[in-house]
Amino acid sequence: MGNMLYYIRKLYLVAGYKLIINFISMIIVSFIDGIGIYLLLPMLSIIGILKMDIHNMIPIPWLSKIMMSLSGVLNLPSVLAFYIFVVILQALLQRNQTILSMKIQQGFIRKLRWDTYRSLIEANWIFFVKKRRAEFSHILTTELARVGQGTNFVLQLAASVIFTFIQIGFAFLLSAKLTVLILICGLAIFVFMRKNVKRAKTLGDRSSELSQVYFNGITEHFNGIKDIKSNRLEKSHLDWFQSVCNQIQSNAVNFVKLNSKTQFFHKISAAVLVALFIFLSFEILGVSAEQLMLIIIIFSRLWPRFTSIQSSVEYIVSMFSAFQAVTNLQNQCKAARELTAQNYKFTESLIIEDGIRCNQVSFRYNEDEKVYALKDINLFIPARGMTAIVGKSGAGKSTLIDILMGLIQAEQGEILIDNDPLTSEMLFPLRSSISYVAQDPFLFHASIRENLMMVDPSASDEQLWEALAFSASDDFVRRLPQGIDTIIGDRGVRLSGGERQRIVLARAILRKPSILVLDEATSALDSENEKKIQEAIEHMKGKLTIIVIAHRLSTIRSADQVIVMEHGQVTQQGSYQKLSQESKGLFSKLLGYQAEVS
Repeated sequence: MGNMLYYIRKLYLVAGYKLIINFISMIIVSFIDGIGIYLLLPMLSIIGILKMDIHNMIPIPWLSKIMMSLSGVLNLPSVLAFYIFVVILQALLQRNQTILSMKIQQGFIRKLRWDTYRSLIEANWIFFVKKRRAEFSHILTTELARVGQGTNFVLQLAASVIFTFIQIGFAFLLSAKLTVLILICGLAIFVFMRKNVKRAKTLGDRSSELSQVYFNGITEHFNGIKDIKSNRLEKSHLDWFQSVCNQIQSNAVNFVKLNSKTQFFHKISAAVLVALFIFLSFEILGVSAEQLMLIIIIFSRLWPRFTSIQSSVEYIVSMFSAFQAVTNLQNQCKAARELTAQNYKFTESLIIEDGIRCNQVSFRYNEDEKVYALKDINLFIPARGMTAIVGKSGAGKSTLIDILMGLIQAEQGEILIDNDPLTSEMLFPLRSSISYVAQDPFLFHASIRENLMMVDPSASDEQLWEALAFSASDDFVRRLPQGIDTIIGDRGVRLSGGERQRIVLARAILRKPSILVLDEATSALDSENEKKIQEAIEHMKGKLTIIVIAHRLSTIRSADQVIVMEHGQVTQQGSYQKLSQESKGLFSKLLGYQAEVS
């Protein structure tokens, strides 16, 4: 019940007055729908088509007098015209009300979609480190679609409830005793069928669970499709896929069985109750034939609404797990929020004159862990110089880079920019001054031009080709079928690894950063192009601050300083020549390993 109230409150906050207008429209539509049927039989009796006592059909004296006074002017064409007018009016109003319901539903989903995506974008980097990317896609697509469907059922439920109350009101006018009996039977059935609602909630939770497993799995499979094809892993993945699909099918069928069971029970109970009402009306309650006919007509239209209400409730509770997944993600993002409306205003980058210093910096990804990713880091990165960071895998190099870029904050110690502490106000100006090139290059499914201009929409062709030339990309780009306007596929799949890396590097340079961070950026390049990149980096020395993570030590010979990391700590620091001569240090061992390999 708490979930339902929270959901309705959220829906009202988004829809506002439209939701109230929608409910009023439902009342009007339901009233007109009921009055048309309620007055048709008395009017046919007035003009003599039916032989019924109008006073029994309309037990309200003043209304029956008004109807009788129309006996001289009513005829069959006018009665039928009145009925057609009522139906047309009701249909027009219902059409507008249906459109308004759809606007409310889509507006609500649009707001949820926007809030969720914005919350994700505004969350800090450590939040993404701890989460699976596929979960975000799953919630933004599958779960939000289920919430949209559930919202439709909520509005249908409201319409059914309103229609039911109005029809019950008309039935009360005809026979309070028989109507009370109908309500008692209806409530008894709802109580009896409440276990189906709990079962629907369980199936809905299972649906969310299976949907997430399915989405996560196929995302990972297609990300690793090259490994799957290369290592002949197709069968194991097909077996997994078939198993998940079978479970999804079984869960969906079970829900339909549950819902159809509800409808079956209501239809059977409706037939039994109609027979029971007819018997009680004549044998016990003494209801007139005219009143009984109207009540049966009203009941025949009312009972399907009982079925609709029960079915809608089952669908709605099965949707709550999806709505809860959306709201939970939003709450988690808000708890990890780093970007606010005020932060969007930071567009100016930092100009670093002296350098970046780490004083006793320590960091853990989880506070309950005993092992630190970084421990007591002390180092200085001079401005407009080249600093290389080396070490074995897991030494903490990437974590250190994340801290230097302001993506994560140190648990202990401090970062100084030109001897000033790196505060939260400085994080976004710092990032605005950085271009980062990752080891795994990321490109969008777009043209090379579009990929480059994402960092500078106003860049001219001359600037684009200058950046491509810097990254040794201009020659191969010119040879592509559409040149710089060639679509490069998902994640740049139409390019080689080295070509992708060079395009990403060109994009980084186009941004005109004051700090360039290269995370093994030349690892996918051949010797010739690697040499060109190294020459370009040499030209940049003295103009901007360059930080390089390198595994291939031959690429950092010209670095102003080399920082060696091991187990989250800085174990050596100095020039390339100095460290290579320290026989007991890790750096000389790494040089030896690579010399043996080469």
